[in-house]
Amino acid sequence: MHSFEIQGGYTLSGEITPQGAKNEALQVICATLLTEELIVIRNIPDIIDVNNLINLLSDLGVTIRRLSKGTFSFQAGKINLDYIHSSDFRKKASRLRGSVMIVGPLLARFKQAFIPKPGGDKIGRRRLDTHFLGLQKLGANFNYDSQSGFYGVSAQELNGCYILMDEASVTGTANIVMAAIMAKGKTTIYNAACEPYLQQLCKMLNNMGAKIEGIGSNLLTIEGVTRLSGCEHELLPDMIEIGSFIAMAAMTQSNIVIKNVQYKQLGIIPEVFKKLGINLSIKDDNITVHGNQSYSVENFIDGSILTISDAPWPGFSPDLLSVVLVAAVQAQGSVLIHQKMFESRLFFVDKLIDMGAQIILCDPHRATVIGLNRQNNLKAIEMTSPDIRAGVALLIAALSADGKSIIHNIEQIDRGYQNIDIRLNSIGAKINRI
Repeated sequence: MHSFEIQGGYTLSGEITPQGAKNEALQVICATLLTEELIVIRNIPDIIDVNNLINLLSDLGVTIRRLSKGTFSFQAGKINLDYIHSSDFRKKASRLRGSVMIVGPLLARFKQAFIPKPGGDKIGRRRLDTHFLGLQKLGANFNYDSQSGFYGVSAQELNGCYILMDEASVTGTANIVMAAIMAKGKTTIYNAACEPYLQQLCKMLNNMGAKIEGIGSNLLTIEGVTRLSGCEHELLPDMIEIGSFIAMAAMTQSNIVIKNVQYKQLGIIPEVFKKLGINLSIKDDNITVHGNQSYSVENFIDGSILTISDAPWPGFSPDLLSVVLVAAVQAQGSVLIHQKMFESRLFFVDKLIDMGAQIILCDPHRATVIGLNRQNNLKAIEMTSPDIRAGVALLIAALSADGKSIIHNIEQIDRGYQNIDIRLNSIGAKINRI
């Protein structure tokens, strides 16, 4: 197990480019199973979760080649379906929550799919009902083997239908879309997720020959096709990493330029940081964070305390609530952070309190942050990263703190952030991997 040793209190400066989007990568890499033809994907981040998925597909029989840094070709010409029943598959797939998105493509192309209970962050309940309910409506039979721990679906034929999703699950929508594009007839999916990464998946599928309408809305209409071809696809920059860099600049009182952010795809993310008082400017698709200034939280029009909460797109991403919370620690004013989706995601705030932050954990879903307004710096401590997003929030806190902090279990951070220590050190951070 590795750890980060962080010497805090240094100001950062310079330019940094976000990696390719982790959540998009997991979706589109799974989509390569839908065709035997060659698919080329660019801007793939070199992170644990994505690399584990690439290795899993290789074990399934997909021919994968690294063409250049961040660019891979995938060709699923010969899939070994027997492998998905093996203990090795169960072991590897259960480590990665994104592995659940191989179910839709395998069902569409081979009319069967199996998956063990997937892993991922321990941030609360993350049920899979939405996935399998949608696949059942398309005509699949669902089975759970309690002895092997496998979820399974199979079908002689998939038929288009009307699906009203019980929640706007991103991975659930991705799975159902990838199954429906090769179902017979027309499928309508209402209450579909419409995150930019899901939009990117749908655009890629259309480039492969799928017929999806309504991309960007919560109502998708799909006309089934019999086969799909290859294509080339480039990932968006990772919006969660962009938000993390904004918070990092504010907390370390740094001026940094975040390059090539695809600003129009960021939705309300920049506006939420502006509500904290963080000064941003946009030029040539780059965000400049003027973090050397103090920042004051906006209240609502009636004077009540600002509340920042997560919601399905185009609402604010739940993956950024941990980052927003830590950015609020040094603001002037108070903020209520309301994490609606996951009941364990705020449990890292005890580490911030130990560092000197003024935070009241109201319940598993809500925390009130009373900004320090830079009257006191955070102090360095030794801590452990519980999940990807909390891990980078703690890293931000440590970079702003006085003294040397230690963060253990940084494999959690490495799951979602590519060479984060090397990239931040290049703009003035002092992070040592031990």
